Amino acid sequence: MDRASSSSTAGGEQSDVDWLALAAAAASAMKNAYAPYSKFPVGAAALTEDGRIVSGCNVENASYGLTLCAECALVGNLRMTGGGLLRAFYCVDGGGNVLMPCGRCRQLLYEFRAPGMELMTTQGIKTMDQVLPDAFGPQHLEETR
Repeated sequence: MDRASSSSTAGGEQSDVDWLALAAAAASAMKNAYAPYSKFPVGAAALTEDGRIVSGCNVENASYGLTLCAECALVGNLRMTGGGLLRAFYCVDGGGNVLMPCGRCRQLLYEFRAPGMELMTTQGIKTMDQVLPDAFGPQHLEETR
């Protein structure tokens, strides 16, 4: 979790996010993962615009395709605890190593991002626009109506 102490973005700007707190929340969430099939527990945590930390863990299913990723659980937690938008995101594996969300999860996070949302990545802090450039979102649906 040594990346947690980094406080500047990929562009060199200073971040006001408590990345150590997010790393700890993600690690705590990971301990609740249900991963009997893959043996790959994952925990995720995010900071909301109003200062809350929401988290989630992966929950596997014997049919595999019905498995819930940590990011899905996190967004469910976000909606169940008052909604809002995500300012910062952190995801870890069972060893506490930073994980990068897959494309599906990036799209899910994009839907609930605050402007300028940051993610801890294996390459340091990046914005959502850097990890999912030219993303499709709700604004595109509104443009076609």
